[in-house]
Amino acid sequence: MRYTVGEIAAALQLEVAGDADVVITGLSEPGDAGPDDLALASNPKYADAIGAGAAQAALLWADADWQALGLKAAIRPARPRFALSGLTALADPGQGFGTGIHPSAIIDPTAALADDVTVAAGAVIGPNARVGAGSIIGPLSFVGWGAELGPQSYLREHVSIGAKVRIGARCIAQPGARIGGDGFSFVTPEKSGVEEVRESLGDQGAATGQPWARIASLGAVVIGDDVEIGTNTAIDNGTIRPTRVGDRTKIDNLVHIAHNVVIGSDNLICGQVGIAGSTTVGNFCVFAGQVGLSDNITIGDRVVCGAASKVLSSIRDGKVMLGYPAVEMKAHLSAFKNVRRLPRILADVTALKKAVFKESSSD
Repeated sequence: MRYTVGEIAAALQLEVAGDADVVITGLSEPGDAGPDDLALASNPKYADAIGAGAAQAALLWADADWQALGLKAAIRPARPRFALSGLTALADPGQGFGTGIHPSAIIDPTAALADDVTVAAGAVIGPNARVGAGSIIGPLSFVGWGAELGPQSYLREHVSIGAKVRIGARCIAQPGARIGGDGFSFVTPEKSGVEEVRESLGDQGAATGQPWARIASLGAVVIGDDVEIGTNTAIDNGTIRPTRVGDRTKIDNLVHIAHNVVIGSDNLICGQVGIAGSTTVGNFCVFAGQVGLSDNITIGDRVVCGAASKVLSSIRDGKVMLGYPAVEMKAHLSAFKNVRRLPRILADVTALKKAVFKESSSD
């Protein structure tokens, strides 16, 4: 990285305060910054740390007095954290995979690679696969038979894309992502105890143990544009129709999206979330860490589920949920406060009982 502050500001479509010709070779937290670093101080609580470092320029909060902080130059966006998105993209050196086709890569002769595709060491691209222009296939990654990757897709190391999976433009898949494994679909010859439990909410009836027969996954996975998929996340094939993930949805590490799930656009799905089979999720939803969604339910648009919520039934648009089972957050917090009051209430009831019994005895 080597830019002037003016070049950085222009790339971010922002203005420079001070000397635009200050040269920047790296980004740093304020207290650790050297003279060639751009210090990242997004709010006033970092003001003292700027003085502890040696930065000449900084990314600051909107109304910061950069001269009073002893700086030669500053960039002051209205939303510093949003500016950080473009700034880190500008500074990202990549993973050093090189360019072109590595000699150890295995590419089926029927595969179609567009212009400027990079295929790193040990990667495998299967029959009739199609890889869009400018894409990067990282080391030891796999693109299966008939799979399609849109332009500028970026698969990190050890990513697996199964047969017939279709992925849109600018997809990013982190190490170990597995897209297109078979769904977890099994059935018994007669009605099982599990089915009885679901219908009765607890009673297995006269069901006896039976072996499980496998249902093959004939559907694939369809992923939209600008989707990101985290490390060791698994997205399963559909049974007949594809599992779908909409445009611009961002998926964290260790997430499981089961067969036949349909996820809309612009969702944020955090670490260790599990979405069970045939569930439908709308747009602009946020699922915090360890949220679990039951199967065959529908989640509306703009739903937020707090950490570790377990969703057992459908949710309407715009709801904010928490708990197990998940209820509206206000109701959950009210119930939690009431539970915390129980010891005091019980103590008061005990004291009242003693007082009543004492009066009764004296009478």
